[in-house]
Parts: sequence; structure tokens; C-alpha cells
Amino acid sequence: MRRGERSREFTGRHMLVIMVAFFSVIIAVNLTMAFFARSSWTGAVVENTYVASQQFNRKAAEGRAQAALGWKADLAIADGKVNYRLTDSLGDMVAARQATASFRRPAHAGEDQQVALIRQPDGSLSAPVELRDGSWIVEIDTEVGLEHPYRDTRRLILRNGAMQ
Repeated sequence: MRRGERSREFTGRHMLVIMVAFFSVIIAVNLTMAFFARSSWTGAVVENTYVASQQFNRKAAEGRAQAALGWKADLAIADGKVNYRLTDSLGDMVAARQATASFRRPAHAGEDQQVALIRQPDGSLSAPVELRDGSWIVEIDTEVGLEHPYRDTRRLILRNGAMQ
């Protein structure tokens, strides 16, 4: 060893600094992830799971009856407007009285909104809507004179304000 040089020996102090730095990074990342997980989604899918389970068979039967109608639903979102149209199995427009569109994010309740769709002269339903780009779940309940509303639920992606 030359004069004035210190020995580069790995000591217990070096190991302590490495271990403290390593676990500090792990703890900081875990706390950051926990914060974002807690602030972005409540985790609640339904208010009461027992009640939801009791309603499952009824909703499944309604869905089968609705599918048997053979109706087709067309949904378009562009330029700050949602347009919705129902046609029967023959291609004729279904006369809808009114409809409500519920928009929600798959994992975040902060931007959820409901929009009342208004009947247009051509028989379609539409309303202005302000949605940010990204993934959405939309559920449209349409009053068409049946025992239950015609329910259309779908996932969609918005890019540049338009449905993809």
C-alpha cells in the first residue's frame, strides 16, 4: 500500500449502509404503491354481496329473455355526444321512451357519471357527454314498454374523444 492511501476493506459499516439503503427503497416503494392503491379504488364492487347473489338468477333470466328478442343496439360516442339506437330483429327502429347511460371507470369511481338520453326525431337517443380518454364501462337502461328496461352493458375505449 502506498503512503497516504487508506485500505479499501469491506467492513460491517459498509454492509449496514447497504442493508439500510436496500430496505429503505423496498419500504418506500411499498408505501407508494399502497397509497396509490388506496386512493384510486375503494375495492367495493357491490354494496352488499348477499343481496347481489340473491339477484343473480333474476338478472340472468332477464338477460336470456332480452337476448331472445334478437334486438341490436348501436352505440356511438364522438365529439362530446353519445348516440344510441335500438333495432328489432327485422331491422326496424324500436320506439324507446327514454334511456339512462351510466359511465364508470373499471377501477376508479372518481369519474362515474349518469346521462339521461333524449329521444331524437329519427327515433335514436342522444345526449352531450364529457368523457376523458381511456377505458370505460357503459350501462344503458332503455324504457321500451317491456316489463324490465332493456339493458345494454359494454366495455369501451375512448381515444381522442371517440369510441374505438
